Amino acid sequence: MSESSGAIELAAGDRVKLIALPPYVKTAEPLPMLRPPSVLAIGDQGTVLGVRPGNSWAVRFKNGAYLLAAQYLERV
Repeated sequence: MSESSGAIELAAGDRVKLIALPPYVKTAEPLPMLRPPSVLAIGDQGTVLGVRPGNSWAVRFKNGAYLLAAQYLERV
């Protein structure tokens, strides 16, 4: 973990927990859609699928895959 920069280092397959909700979430689909943050809840756990352009992480949760910045995630 890189504590000095405030960012965590993740890899595909890592388990993560949502620690904060962004103002909106984007689906990690071939045709992404913006969704309200209420589709996720703080504490939801998912699996990292990989990094995407713009320093976003694709994370698979029980209700779908979403693109999230590392600041909203914590490794479990």
